[in-house]
Amino acid sequence: MPKVNKALRNKTIDREITTDDIYLARCKSAEDLKNPALPRDITVHGDTEKILPLLPEGYFDLIIADPPYNLYKNFHGESFSKMRDGDYLEYTRAWLSALHPLLREGGTIYVCCDWRSSVLIGQALPEFFTVQNRITWEREKGRGAERNFKNSHEDIWFATKGDGYKFNLEKLKVRRKVLATYRENGEAKDWELTENGAFRDTCPSNFWDDITVPFWSMEENTAHPTQKPEKLIAKLILASTDEGDMVLDPFLGSGTTSVVAKKLGRGYVGIEKNATYCSWAEERLERAEVDKRIQGFDGERFYERHFPFTKKKNK
Repeated sequence: MPKVNKALRNKTIDREITTDDIYLARCKSAEDLKNPALPRDITVHGDTEKILPLLPEGYFDLIIADPPYNLYKNFHGESFSKMRDGDYLEYTRAWLSALHPLLREGGTIYVCCDWRSSVLIGQALPEFFTVQNRITWEREKGRGAERNFKNSHEDIWFATKGDGYKFNLEKLKVRRKVLATYRENGEAKDWELTENGAFRDTCPSNFWDDITVPFWSMEENTAHPTQKPEKLIAKLILASTDEGDMVLDPFLGSGTTSVVAKKLGRGYVGIEKNATYCSWAEERLERAEVDKRIQGFDGERFYERHFPFTKKKNK
């Protein structure tokens, strides 16, 4: 059946790939990693289990892992089947064990999960890393259920390799509208007045309600079934790295971690076994060479959802 033509405003990357796909050709393989040069700014097409042992130990400052959640999901022809809890726990231990030597001392790892897999990942993670917190972020869309509550949040475990880790608080503050403009001695207290109204820059909590899930008219959107928002990943990268640091994503999907790392001036290595997603990731990385915008971030601070602002530095 031929594809239905998309609306002009539909920016979703959903194309099929061919044997001569120019983007897939840019990806590296396990054989390429045998080169003694340190890997940087690459997408690796291959199985994470086989690729991780080929990467240099202590090389990465940050790891962002978004493994398959423990439920059935079709990833463009490659399906993941729900496991028994014990089997998923062992699966998690296996990839965490392989990641541990790759992270430098003082490095950070974030692990994405849903409410079911969060319980199991929360058991395995302390066996390899020091758990610092668990972030919950709100998904503003989701399917309703007749006999249950709609799933409208996901978790991200925040853990480190030791205690000497980076945490760039100032880069994470969120600009929020001020409804009650308190004053002290006639001066604004903890807020400013701008052309957009009164606002304050608030410290981040472990509940994030300012994230927009990518949709069809957004430049970052792809047809990947579990794509993470660039704004979400930007918060993780800015929190735990400085410019020039190295970021690893062992379950890259359609490339969000690598794209955001590139936009923010970090090095990246992403591993993905699905050829279609590798191709989409490389297309997005090509776009990121000229378009550095991240929705909800102006290059200096984050903004709450739907806040009116003018993008300045992040162009």
